Amino acid sequence: MDKKSVYIETSVISYLTARPSSDLLAAAWQKVTIDWWDTQRDRFDLFASEIVIEEAGKGELMGVYENG
Repeated sequence: MDKKSVYIETSVISYLTARPSSDLLAAAWQKVTIDWWDTQRDRFDLFASEIVIEEAGKGELMGVYENG
C-alpha cells in the first residue's frame, strides 16, 4: 500500500525543536505536533519545500511564536 504524502511546513519544525512554551496554546500545539511526529510520521511520506528548508536552516522558526 502506498503511503500518503504530507508536506511539512516550518511551524511543524518549529514546534518540534522549540523549548517548551509557557503560553498555553503554543504548548498545546507543541504537544500535539510532538505526539503526531512520534506516533504517525512513519505512516506517511514526508516532504518539505525548498522555502521551508531554507527557513529552517536560518533558524528563523520560533520568532513569530515567541513574540506573539
